[in-house]
Amino acid sequence: MASLRAAFGASLAAARTRPPSFGLALPSPAPCSSWAAAMEPTPRWLAGLRFDNRALRALPVETPPPGPEDVLSTPRPVPGACFSRARPAPLRRPCLVALSMPALALLGLEAREEAEVEAEAALFFSGNALLPGAEPAAHCYCGHQFGQFAGQLGDGAAMYLGEVCTAAGERWELQLKGAGPTPFSRQADGRKVLRSSIREFLCSEAMFHLGIPTTRAGACVTSESTVIRDVFYDGNPKYEKCTVVLRIAPTFIRFGSFEIFKPPDEHTGRAGPSVGRNDIRVQMLDYVISSFYPEIQAAHSCDSDHTQRNAAFFREVTRRTARMVAEWQCVGFCHGVLNTDNMSIVGLTIDYGPFGFLDRYDPDHICNASDNAGRYTYSKQPQVCKWNLQKLAEALEPELPLALGEAILAEEFDSEFQRHYLQKMRKKLGLIRVELEEDGTLVAKLLETMHLTGADFTNTFYMLSSFPAEASDSTEFLTRLTSQCASLEELKLAFRPQMDPRQLSMMLMLAQSNPQLFALIGTQANVTKELERVEHQSRLEQLSPEELQSKNTDRWKTWLQEYRARLDKEKEDVGDTAAWQADRVRIMHANNPKYILRNYIAQNAIEAAENGDFSEVRRVLKLLESPYYSEEVATEATGPEAAARATDEQCSYSSRPPLWAAELCVTSS
Repeated sequence: MASLRAAFGASLAAARTRPPSFGLALPSPAPCSSWAAAMEPTPRWLAGLRFDNRALRALPVETPPPGPEDVLSTPRPVPGACFSRARPAPLRRPCLVALSMPALALLGLEAREEAEVEAEAALFFSGNALLPGAEPAAHCYCGHQFGQFAGQLGDGAAMYLGEVCTAAGERWELQLKGAGPTPFSRQADGRKVLRSSIREFLCSEAMFHLGIPTTRAGACVTSESTVIRDVFYDGNPKYEKCTVVLRIAPTFIRFGSFEIFKPPDEHTGRAGPSVGRNDIRVQMLDYVISSFYPEIQAAHSCDSDHTQRNAAFFREVTRRTARMVAEWQCVGFCHGVLNTDNMSIVGLTIDYGPFGFLDRYDPDHICNASDNAGRYTYSKQPQVCKWNLQKLAEALEPELPLALGEAILAEEFDSEFQRHYLQKMRKKLGLIRVELEEDGTLVAKLLETMHLTGADFTNTFYMLSSFPAEASDSTEFLTRLTSQCASLEELKLAFRPQMDPRQLSMMLMLAQSNPQLFALIGTQANVTKELERVEHQSRLEQLSPEELQSKNTDRWKTWLQEYRARLDKEKEDVGDTAAWQADRVRIMHANNPKYILRNYIAQNAIEAAENGDFSEVRRVLKLLESPYYSEEVATEATGPEAAARATDEQCSYSSRPPLWAAELCVTSS
């Protein structure tokens, strides 16, 4: 084993000192010259990965312009192609932060001796060396960002490595995020930093274990290489460590992949790089449907006209997207940057940037510090996803007539979202036998009560599983439930004014003196919101903690009375009440997580990692692999005493956030 570690140490040193080998031999599929291939170290733990890079065979790949080796990463328009060749840029002293073995198991990889695994992961998952058969490339796509068409975007900080075929007959695309510049990096450096990479790594895995469709993250590798970032856009930049995340998915093709054919936009004037290339649009549709929707392809294999096939494809994308965002809403997940280029064509949660989970329930919660207008608030996510599907429908024309696409969207999205959302909410409330029309109203009133009392979203749902279904004194339960409501101090912090009083006064004067100019500035919504904050803050100043507690108790009493009445209907004609109660609690525990990736938990892990301690990242990763409480599993695995001890140790991870967490500012990087 010592000789193995020494061999990898030598490989690592060689990867740090030698320049990147760009010898890309065209035509495809050979990604490197024989000299470059000979220079790559030989993997052992990863030797079983078998690449078959179908996307690069099925879709057009740009022929790189002539020039020196670094021409591959020169920013440029990429017309008439879906991919451009790329090459990861080496990092100084790559170091493994963490591995997700459940994600890597998708590739057929198993845990081995720690030193062997860490050495190979650091070398190959940093991009310092290429696995045999890998063909690094960057994907070309466009996108509507914050509602405006931005033109060509593409993989500016991510690289397709290739597609691994497993013994189980599955195919997984591997991607390195943060591996260096590509033709789509524009003026950026193609790098990601430790804080944003840890957040993406942890959240990708957290979402999977919550049961939400998502891309996966197999590894997080940091380094001694640095880039400069102005984290808060306040003129105080600092150096941060370059970090790479290994991402895994069936495909990373997205809505924006089909927008490369868009003609000049009427508002921005920007156009896609492949305007007029309907032949490529046809290629992409054929590839996506045959590869990822084979049942649709098979059902329409005899059709000479592909319109119905394409309609069935768009219908299924619409349904998957509606179900995905319904799942988000049910766990309080906010994506933060729901641009069309961040929407997966196979209905996965993709591109974790400034995301966040709700702590205090607030339907207008904004998790992205850059979202000044609140376009991507928690409550707006379903309609934003529907808007993005509208843009996909426009991008598929003429292969899918727009009128047909819009009819499918109108018919499917809202109904599928509401059906899935209410189905999930019934399970969260333990309504497992009878479905009533009034259930939607009960859920709406619950959320309203949570909003009015500042209740913690996750913990409130989790605690409802212990609500006594039989009529009894609920004083103790009410005390525990209201402990999850925001304190007066928290509310004052949450609703503190955002504008300088003089600025607000000037805006109000402008609104009165020159309404036309005020409307042009486009800050009416911000001013209205600020006035609401000032009014709310004023009411809070006149409130005592005891009065707040009394109000919260009364509000929860009212809703719990309705909930108990609904439970009474649920258990009508139930022969074995104890069995019904046990089933109810079991289903509630299976649908209400005890642990989510709260911002303060991620921040604690990030701060430890920035000081060279990766143990908290690994501890949190392990915790998030079991977000749902299961007394049986915990007891069977560890015994009653150890299970109780573990529960005590983990309780801090399920606590409402400390006051300092309200000041956390999350941005893209």
